[in-house]
Amino acid sequence: MRLTLSALLISSMALGGCAIVRDSRVNPFNWFGNSRSEAVAPEASTNPLIPTGGVGLFQRNRAERVVYKGEPIDTVSDLVIERVPGGAIIRASGVAPVQGLYEVKLTPENEDDEAVDGVLSYRLEGRLPEKARAGGSELTRTVTAAHAVTDQQLRGVKTIRVVGARNARTSQR
Repeated sequence: MRLTLSALLISSMALGGCAIVRDSRVNPFNWFGNSRSEAVAPEASTNPLIPTGGVGLFQRNRAERVVYKGEPIDTVSDLVIERVPGGAIIRASGVAPVQGLYEVKLTPENEDDEAVDGVLSYRLEGRLPEKARAGGSELTRTVTAAHAVTDQQLRGVKTIRVVGARNARTSQR
């Protein structure tokens, strides 16, 4: 009887202490907080992610690579970082100016998908259909993309940033 009562008392005290851990930085679900919206300055028409030509040892292999021809989504509306074993999943939603976007993805802005000064940055992009329909409700123009990152890529990351054409959303540890 004493053993059962002691075990019940200890487990109830441990369960009551979970409320303190829930809001602390020890809990891995709190490592990235809610996202915030930021304004983005318009950029030049050239894409810095597409390398310019040149002669090199592996020039033939570079020519065979498929280049993603997506355009930035108009507005990034939501950013969620979900912890999973071995890393995290970055999920971003955005509202496009037209209906029918496809091949929506988060493309890394940083070289080799590594953090620069503690910031891991992505661009939310999608491909426009040939006959895009302008307008429509916001719900029909909303798209979502996700990107998985490993614990090694998250090492030293303090901020995750997703950029659209008009705004950017960030989530900080």
